[in-house]
Amino acid sequence: MTDQVQHTPLAASRRSHVLNALSRDGVVRVSELMDELKVAPVTLRRDLAQMEREGLLVRVHGGAVPSGRNLEGSRRAPASAAGDTTPTIPGSIAVLVPSLNYYWPGVMRGMETAAEKNGMRVLLRGASYELQDERPVLERLVLRDDVRGVIVAPNTETIHAQDVIQWLADCGKPSVLVERDGLLLPEGTPVESVTTDHALGAMLAARHLAGLGHRKVGLMLSRFSPTSRKIAAGWQAACVELGLTPTEHFEQMLPDRSSPEFSAAVDATLDMALRTGITGLLVHSDPEAMAFVDLALTRGISIPDDLSIIAYDDEVAQLFTPALTAVSPPRGSVGETAVDLLLRRIEDPSRPVHRVTLNPSLNVRGSTAPPRSGGDSSGVS
Repeated sequence: MTDQVQHTPLAASRRSHVLNALSRDGVVRVSELMDELKVAPVTLRRDLAQMEREGLLVRVHGGAVPSGRNLEGSRRAPASAAGDTTPTIPGSIAVLVPSLNYYWPGVMRGMETAAEKNGMRVLLRGASYELQDERPVLERLVLRDDVRGVIVAPNTETIHAQDVIQWLADCGKPSVLVERDGLLLPEGTPVESVTTDHALGAMLAARHLAGLGHRKVGLMLSRFSPTSRKIAAGWQAACVELGLTPTEHFEQMLPDRSSPEFSAAVDATLDMALRTGITGLLVHSDPEAMAFVDLALTRGISIPDDLSIIAYDDEVAQLFTPALTAVSPPRGSVGETAVDLLLRRIEDPSRPVHRVTLNPSLNVRGSTAPPRSGGDSSGVS
C-alpha cells in the first residue's frame, strides 16, 4: 500500500509533464524528459507506451508526438527536377564506422553522395573492432550543434553493444544503424536500419557452386566479423536446399590473418579439402580468399580446376589473378539508403520505423569452374 501511495503521484506528475510538453512543443524526447524528470529511460518508455495504448500520443524514434499529429509534407523540400522526393535539410550527419580502410569506404562514398545531394555534409569518425564502448565517441559527435542525426555501425561483439543501442535511442537525435540490426529493450522493438542480406549472399555462392557440379563444398569465415553469423545461416540453408548433407560440407572459423596461426589454418583447410574431396570453397573475406589461392598454387593445387574459390565482399577480388568470383554487397546503395532513411526520419518523426534489406549480387570470374571429372581432387600433390 505504501508503495502505491508514494508512486501514484509521481506517475501522475510525469504524465502531466509529458502532456503539457506535447501541447507546448508538439514533440517530446526521452533524452530531454530524463533530465527534466530525473528518471530512468526505461521508466519513461514504459510511461509513453501506456499513454500510447490510451490514445494520448504516438511513440516515435527517441520520443513521442501527439496522437493524430500529421507531419507528412510539413517540412518537405520541393522535389528535384528528376522527381526526387528526398528532403533537403541543412546541417551535418555524424557517422561512426569500425574501419576506414576496408569495406566501409564504399559505403561512405554512397553516404557522401546522398548527403551532398541534400545540401548536407558527413562528419566521419572511424572506431575499431577493438573499441569496447563507442558511446564517448558518439557523445562528442552528437553534442555538435550542426549535427542533425547519426549513422552508426556499432560493434555488436562487446558487452556494451546493447548499451550503445539504448544510448542512441535516448540521445535526442535520430539514428540509423548500417549493416547492423538492433533492438530496444525491454520491449524488443527493432530500430531503424539498412543492411545487406548476407545470408542470401551465401546462398548465391552455394547455388553457383552446385550449378557447376560441385557436391562437396566448404565455408571459411572471419572469426571477428559481425557478418559471419549471417553468412553461416545462409550457407546452412543453402546446403539443405541443394541436398548437401553435413558430411559433404564443412565450416571453419579463421584466425585473424595477421596472426601466426593464419597460414597454418589455411594449410590445414587445404589438407582437409584434398583428403575429403572438397572441390569448392566460399571464403570471407577477399584477403582471406586471396591467401587461400596463393597457398593452394604454391602447393600445386590448380585454381579453379582442382579447387574453385568464391570470395565474400568483392572489395578487391577482381584485381587478383585469377580474378576471383565474389559475392558483392551493394556498398554504395547501403550508404545512400542510410542517409535517405535518416533524412526522412528528421523530416517526419512520426514515420514508422523502416528496416531496409538490400540484396547482394554474385560476380562470376575466373576462380570457379566445374570440378574435374568425378569431382575428386584427392590426387593433387
